[in-house]
Formats: sequence, C-alpha cells, structure tokens
Amino acid sequence: MSINNKRVQVRHLPLDNNINGWSALLPARQASAPLRGQHQADWLVVGAGYAGLAFARRLAENRPQDQVVLIDAGLVGDNASGRNSGFVIDVPHSVGSTVAEHKTANNYKRLLQAGTADLKDLVQRHNIACDWREQGKFQAAVQPELTPAMEAYAKSLETLGVAFQLLDKTALAQRLGTSYYKLGIFSPGCVLLNPAALTRGLAEHLPANVSLYEQTPALRFNFASPSEVQTPYGAIRAKNVVIATNGCAAQLPGFANQLIGLSTYASLTQPLTPEQRQRIGDPQDWGLTPVSAVAGATVRYTHDHRILIRQQVRHTPRATNLALDTSRQVSQHRQLFLARFPELQDVDFEHSWSGLICFTRNGAPKWGEIGEHVYTSVGCNGAGISKQTVAGTTLADLASGVDNPLVADMLALGQPSHLPPRPVLDLGVNAYLLKERWLGRREV
Repeated sequence: MSINNKRVQVRHLPLDNNINGWSALLPARQASAPLRGQHQADWLVVGAGYAGLAFARRLAENRPQDQVVLIDAGLVGDNASGRNSGFVIDVPHSVGSTVAEHKTANNYKRLLQAGTADLKDLVQRHNIACDWREQGKFQAAVQPELTPAMEAYAKSLETLGVAFQLLDKTALAQRLGTSYYKLGIFSPGCVLLNPAALTRGLAEHLPANVSLYEQTPALRFNFASPSEVQTPYGAIRAKNVVIATNGCAAQLPGFANQLIGLSTYASLTQPLTPEQRQRIGDPQDWGLTPVSAVAGATVRYTHDHRILIRQQVRHTPRATNLALDTSRQVSQHRQLFLARFPELQDVDFEHSWSGLICFTRNGAPKWGEIGEHVYTSVGCNGAGISKQTVAGTTLADLASGVDNPLVADMLALGQPSHLPPRPVLDLGVNAYLLKERWLGRREV
C-alpha cells in the first residue's frame, strides 16, 4: 500500500508513566520546547530515538543548506531509546548454520560495528558523559544441556572472524561474581553505557540546521507534496518526511501488519557498598545476555556498582506501560537477583521501569524510501543502539544520494514479512511468548 496522498489520524500515542532508572541517575535537564505555530522545513523527522537522531545529524551534515525539524512525543533520554539495557552490540546474538544465514550475519556484523564506531566518534568528539565502557559482553547458559548450542554459536563466531572466549562455570564465576551460570561466551567488542545519557548527549550536539522539539507528538499526517503533520500546538509542512517511531509506526499505511510492539521490564539496585562488593569478589563491570531472549534475564553489573535485571516480555500493541504493569514484574526480578547473588539479600532495588521495543516476523527492518519523499527506519528487533544508529545514518545517505557501501548491507536485510491482523496477531504473539517461556523456563 502506497503512503503518498494518505491522511492518517494517530489513535495511540506512546504512554509510559514509569520513572526511567537511567534518567533518574542523571542531573535534571532543560528539555527543548514543544513545537508551536506553523513551521516549514525541508525535512521532518518523527521520532528522536537512535535512528531519528542519526538521520537528522547525517542529513544535516550532508545538506547543510537544508532545514531539518526533529520531533518526539516524549523527552529525549526518557523515550524508548533511553530505557534499554545499555548494550552497544557489535555482533549478532545468533547466527544460524546455512550459507544464507551466515551472509546475513556478516551484513549485520558490518552494520553493527559501523554503528558502534560512529557512536564512539561522537562520544569522544563531544565529550558525552554516558559511562562509555568497552567491556565486552557475556552470553551465558544456566543449564549444561545447552552446551552443544553454545559451542555451535562459538563456531559461528569463529566463522565470522569474531574474537571470543568460551568459559566454563569456574571461569564465569571469577569474572561475574556469581556461580549461577554453567557455560558462557565472552566477546570483547560490546560497549556498556547509560542509554539515557547517550541519547541526551546526542541530542545536545545536533548540527545547527536541526531544530529539536520535544513533547511534540504527531497527531495527524497528510502525506502529500509537501506533506503536513499536525501536532498539539502547531503544524509542520515539509518536503520530505522520515518515520523513526519504531512500533508506533504500525498505525500508518504501509506499516500495518508488519510490526510487533513489545515491552520489557528492568530493575536496578542501589549502589553496592565496598563491603557488599567484596562478598561477590569485587568484579569489574560487565554485561550478560541470556540464551533464551524471552524467558532469560539480561544482567549488568554497572560501573557505579549497581546490578540491573531485565526480564519479562509482554505484547503491547498500543505502546502503553503503566506503573502497575511494571510493579507486577518486580517480585520476579527480586527472585532472579537473589538466585544469582544470594549473598546480597540486603541490597534493594532503587528503580524499576519498562521500555518499548519493536520486532518484525522475519527479523528484517522496515527501512528505506517507502513513497515519494517519505522514508523510514523502524523495526529494530533488539540491539537498537548500534543497529538503529547505522540505520539512520545510511538512510540519510540514501536520501541524500551520498555513496555509502553500507546502504547495500541494509538493503540486503530485506523487508518485514506480513503479519495477520488483530486480534489474530495478538493471539499468535501471546502464544509464541508462552511457548518460549515454557521452553526456556529452566534458563530463568
């Protein structure tokens, strides 16, 4: 379905009344004012997450004479991009065994590593204080029965030319301060950080020809020539429109039945005291992802000596997370925390929150030019910091006619496959999540 000449009323805006723990650790900031009145621009970017920020920055650099307007329904650093676990992933979580799967994995490897390199350059150039830590990443299994699968993943990493270490229970315990895991793979290229601080810093150092407006949701779209977007207090007419709202884009023509909106939940402890740190061997900061993405728990030991637990995935097609939804997960987080660190029963959670992610059925992003003067980058499928950063920069180069070999890697990922309409989709997604929780129940 073509998006041109379509008028769309937005029915559901993202809503999350949980205080983001990453933002709560940072000093207060002065948000950009909401857009008011009538505006004109060469480019309108809807969504100030990693893809939107990267697109606006690169486009403004490619075309310094063009005016770029960037709007976000919420606050930078407190939107979905600031609520993830803070892993800048450099290699795919899974590879597969076929020639086609390895080719796709190589595409992702080049893209993820380019996104990481872009972010490192920006962090260093602008002195963005986001706890940037090049500590690598562990992927670990709780049950020894998964040894063959872990060894197969290790062989795939070897084929991709990725450095790694295969670690047994003893080696993991020495590195992590917990004996909960039986086997793990450590790869050194991942970066750990505070995602809210990163997105704030990226927004604060946009080129001069980018105007950022926060708390400015797009309420109505008229995809014409030029296009027009209505906001609560004004409107923008723009020659070109970029949709970078991830799961919320499912309400637009050409996006329906392609995107799955999910929520995840996280809890972060108070800082460990020196004595508490000694109980677990006083390890360096680290990050760990589970073998089972749905059932397992992502865990971090942060640079400021806090422990993060992220676990539980819920289907949220209307992008709504209430404090009550998050409170239901905290007791589960507590059990997971104590199972891994029984020595720390006197350590309490200081923050618990939720975040939105967007998946597609076949793992391919919705990316590229989808109509005359209309572009998009949505459907991050996880690994959003590096992946959506490079997706935004390559999309800007595509739109600007700038040669970039990574555009071919993005195009090679394909397009999202079709999904059934709601409520059939709801039943299917919930059934899939239940199945994955059952199959991965011993990995919790």
